[in-house]
Amino acid sequence: MKKVFLIFVVFFGLNLSVLAGVDINTASQTDLESVKGLGPVKAKAIIEYREKHGTFKSVEDLSNVKGIGAGTLKQLGDQVSVQEETTSSEVKTH
Repeated sequence: MKKVFLIFVVFFGLNLSVLAGVDINTASQTDLESVKGLGPVKAKAIIEYREKHGTFKSVEDLSNVKGIGAGTLKQLGDQVSVQEETTSSEVKTH
């Protein structure tokens, strides 16, 4: 029984990153191109926007990137995400 539980935990633990989608704040060109609806041009535009303006606060902020509109955002669905960042003020020291 313990083995079954361990396999279950490992299997679902490894798949959580897939469920969360590609983090648009940290994804490489290749990672972004792997998302259905984003090709090389849009992936490059996302990275350039991120480098110029900083991290995205939400997936909807992608609409600020040239070439990405409501239709693309709808197509992306939950394939992309913005992961929460841990700032130094959130880290507790003992």
